Amino acid sequence: MDREIKRDYYLEQLIKRTNNGLVKIVTGIRRCGKSYLLRTLFKKHLLENGVDNNHIIEMSFDLFESLEYRDPKVFYPWAIDQIKDEEKYYFLLDEVQMMDEFVSVLNGLADKKNCDVFVTGSNAKFLSRDIATEFGGRGDEVHMYPLSFSEFMTVYNGNQYNGWNDYITYGGIPLVVLAETEEQKMILLDNLFKETYISDIVKRNKIRNIGEMEALLDVLSSAIGSLTNPNKLQKTFKSVNQSKITATTITKYIEYLEDAFLIEEASRYDIKGKFYIGTPVKYYFMDMGLRNSRINYRQMEVTHSMENVIYNELRMRGFSVDVGKLTIVENSKDGKTIKKQLEVDFICNKGSKKYYIQSAYILGTAEKMAQEIRPFLKINDSFKKIVITSDTPKPFYSEEGILMMNVFDFLLNADSLDL
Repeated sequence: MDREIKRDYYLEQLIKRTNNGLVKIVTGIRRCGKSYLLRTLFKKHLLENGVDNNHIIEMSFDLFESLEYRDPKVFYPWAIDQIKDEEKYYFLLDEVQMMDEFVSVLNGLADKKNCDVFVTGSNAKFLSRDIATEFGGRGDEVHMYPLSFSEFMTVYNGNQYNGWNDYITYGGIPLVVLAETEEQKMILLDNLFKETYISDIVKRNKIRNIGEMEALLDVLSSAIGSLTNPNKLQKTFKSVNQSKITATTITKYIEYLEDAFLIEEASRYDIKGKFYIGTPVKYYFMDMGLRNSRINYRQMEVTHSMENVIYNELRMRGFSVDVGKLTIVENSKDGKTIKKQLEVDFICNKGSKKYYIQSAYILGTAEKMAQEIRPFLKINDSFKKIVITSDTPKPFYSEEGILMMNVFDFLLNADSLDL
């Protein structure tokens, strides 16, 4: 049975950017569904809205049959030759970073009055972090993630509790989600890592010591949600693997992993001082299944998994996400003043909206609740403060005005932060 995964949020993003004169670039980790979004869902939308099939021009640069078209001197004349009349033409181009000089080629096409250009790309190194600048103001990015939990539940056959266990174990890569058995899912994740992500990164960055980079991936996989930095990681390598890897090399490898959209870095922010702290930082995996396959499905503490899933969900909703630090001064029992550092899991910003969020898998006791909300009570502003947990039956506000919310209510309701 074919189960179609609807990616309505991203489809909507493309539809509202149609005919805006810019090059629409869908970025994201390989296999997260970019091609399907562009060449199945979006193409279907165009056809249903009266666009003639001859006016939809498609090309996948990662396929062998498109090899010669990676040369812009071959592709550009071919593309121009497809335009036979004054009607609008839609170019849907896949893995565009594989074409040389793709920026000038795409800008050239977008310059034509009757061309609307949509492309996908899965490496941030070629599609620089700041796409608008690279395309001289002509680039318009839609960043795509693996399935969110709510997208996942639209095709999951079962209740949300079993779905949650499946999701935090095998993640949201569409291919994996649609696999029937656990064994198939594990084999797919393992193969994807070796044959897609690692081989891509190694080829693209000409890495000679693959073992070192794989070892770094394993260390990062074991430490999601922990504060770290290249120097700390180097010490771990030295003690565990007797490795001579340098902090500079580690920094470089982390950049490669970020460029492939495998991991993201969350910076630390001093809430009272209102400044960023350079180091340490936290790293989160963009897909839990990929992370778990690295650690052979061991060390899967649900507390860390939930924190990572919440981080990804906030990013999918378009927030920039930092990790909060708060220094407070208290009096000790003997009357001395002592400085203490409190952590806020996430500070999320989007436009004028700002939320402080704690991820607490189980609140359980009054003491645990007091511990989680303590940093919030020390923050002197009126932005919303939220604790996300697995053991609150339905959202409620505490006496201190803090929103307590179940993880399912948070994930399954797109407007949950505004409850």
